[in-house]
Amino acid sequence: MPEGHTLFRLAQHLQLPFAGRPVHVTSPQGRFEAGAALLDGRVLDEVFSYGKHLFARFGGDHLHVHLGLYGTFLTGTGTPPVAKGALRMRWVGDGPDGGGVWGDLRGPTACEVLPAPEVERILDRLGPDPLRPRADGALAHRRIAGSRTAVGALLMDQSVLAGVGNVYRAELLFRHRVSPFRPGKAIGAELWAGMWRDLVTLMRSGVRMGRIVTTRPEDRSRRSGAVRREDVHYVYRRTGLPCRICGTPIRTEVMVGRNLYWCPVCQAV
Repeated sequence: MPEGHTLFRLAQHLQLPFAGRPVHVTSPQGRFEAGAALLDGRVLDEVFSYGKHLFARFGGDHLHVHLGLYGTFLTGTGTPPVAKGALRMRWVGDGPDGGGVWGDLRGPTACEVLPAPEVERILDRLGPDPLRPRADGALAHRRIAGSRTAVGALLMDQSVLAGVGNVYRAELLFRHRVSPFRPGKAIGAELWAGMWRDLVTLMRSGVRMGRIVTTRPEDRSRRSGAVRREDVHYVYRRTGLPCRICGTPIRTEVMVGRNLYWCPVCQAV
């Protein structure tokens, strides 16, 4: 499932070519036909993300998209390709330079038009998003520190922290040598403050680079130049491979429905 930095980048990619101009909205597949008709021809005011949710505001109505596990939102310039298959929604407009722009949404978990109060209700259910300006990391800590649930599960709870997924969970915990099985109430304020700052830095880097790179240069097999795929993570999808710090084989097991990765020595309980 795309993590928060992917949705943040997507919002940026949609904002520049489409915002401030009318958008022709259709549903070639037909499943979003009523919503598309409601938005078609209206001026797009803004596109923004919060956590794993994408919102596009058309006056008093908002398009709400959640990509889920299989959703994609691809954009391009010029004449859009022939609509094929399960194309839930298509945007077509005139870009800032007058050239044609288009965007195709396929396979989302959610694609719906909501009034502003419904959007607020969604946002109220979410924890702080590290990519949002003035996000309150202390709010996330209050929810973590008040729970006996394992921190590895809490970091995946979008009501605790919005936008963090399986990769950031595993890598953040390793970078701070925290066992994913440690109860939330055992995460002190000072420890969390350092984790929050690191998470903000990592996710901003993800937005800038378009990929998640969590390793420090000194821990990679090649310390200069472009970061190779095999060097981007400490523990994520490295089951059985030696820990980059201590050499112990990385372990995995399922936690809250997703594979959890950790080093049993560096992240001892």
